[in-house]
Parts: sequence; C-alpha cells; structure tokens
Amino acid sequence: MEPIIKMNQVSKFFGEFQALNKIDLNVNLKEKIVICGPSGSGKSTLIRCLNRLEEHEEGTITIDGMELKDDVENLEKIRAEVGMVFQHFNLFPHLSILENLTLAPIWARKIKKHDAVDLAFHYLKRVQIADQAHKYPGQLSGGQQQRVAIARSLCMKPKIMLFDEPTSALDPEMVKEVLDVMVQLADEGMTMLCVTHEMGFAKKVADRVIFMDEGKIIEENNPDDFFDNPQHERSKLFLSQILY
Repeated sequence: MEPIIKMNQVSKFFGEFQALNKIDLNVNLKEKIVICGPSGSGKSTLIRCLNRLEEHEEGTITIDGMELKDDVENLEKIRAEVGMVFQHFNLFPHLSILENLTLAPIWARKIKKHDAVDLAFHYLKRVQIADQAHKYPGQLSGGQQQRVAIARSLCMKPKIMLFDEPTSALDPEMVKEVLDVMVQLADEGMTMLCVTHEMGFAKKVADRVIFMDEGKIIEENNPDDFFDNPQHERSKLFLSQILY
C-alpha cells in the first residue's frame, strides 16, 4: 500500500537558519509515529509543514496521493484530511464549546447545522466531556480544553492527526486525561504523528520513534529498540537526560 504521507528531501529555512535538512520520511496508513528530540531540532516544524502551516522551500510532500503545494483548492483538500492539535488549545474564547466544534464542519465541510451538532456531541462524548458543551473555554481546565481541541479536530473526520506537544502546557495531573484520549485514538487505528516528550506514551502507542537533531532525522526505530538500545550517541545522551 502506498504511504499516506511521503516527505522527499524536504528542507525548510527561517532566513539563514535551516530548520529541516533534506528530510525523507514515509508514514503508512494507521501508523503511529512519535517524534522526539531537543528543543530547536525541527520536530514541530516537520509536522507544521505537513498541513502547510509552514511552507517548505525544497523537496516534496505528498499527503494521501496529493502533493502539498500553493494551489488553494489542493491545500483545502489536504487540510480537510489532516487534523492538528497544538500545545496551546487555540479555541475561540468567545464561542461555546459546541460552537467551537461545529464551526469548521459547517463552513468547510458544508455540513448542515443539526448534523454538525450531532457530530460534535458524538466526539465530545468520546473525549468524555459532553457535559461541558455549553460552557466557554475559559470555564474549563487545561486538560478539558485540550480534549475539546482533539474533539474539534475529529469533527472534520481526518485521516491523519498531528499532535504538537499536546501535553506540555498542562499541569501534571491533567496530562493523563489527554494521553488517555490519544491512546484510544491510536487503538482505533488513527494515523498519528505526535511530537512529545511523554516517553511512556511513546512506548505504549508508537509503531516507530523518530529522533531529530539539528533539522535531521538522526535515528528511527521501534520503541523497544530505540529505548533499550539507541544507536546514535546523540540519542543516548538525550534519553539519559529525560529518562533519569
């Protein structure tokens, strides 16, 4: 089967700084990838390039058979297939939780309002927060807001979910409730790329762990081999600092 994501020699620059250096990466349907590495290694830039939040300058990115480029219609099709959850929740503070979830399906997918409401409640129930539907983001805890953000992405019925350090802004006691939702998504077969330092999650969920440094993929392996027997000195140093 053709990979659902293909990155071929992808480079990204911010001025003279090269954030991504000739990245080659294929991701198969239903595969779960965890991306880790030190700050500034290019992790977030990589996944932000996958839905054109950052524009790559060199190489090609293909999502579900469509090449990611400047064409607006092409970009809209790809973004409809790729959900993204950020470190900060990016909910509209002046809209209720229900309104936050129904906005994109109504405007982007042209779903009728009553169908969008049904869809929103379906996913709010899935993340165990349906009782908060008529509240506003500011009335919810950080963990609850992040679960809303996940439900909002799921309302677009994406084929791929991208997570950019989804628990790093949360208090420690709220992390588990968000990770539990992500584990459930993984168990149901969602294709996922997740930038995170939650190594317990990586061990439990990932099919592959990718380690980045200085804009390059330094090492990639299954979780057992990556954590028990890292091959690169930079990977060994990183793991020694975050695991002990």
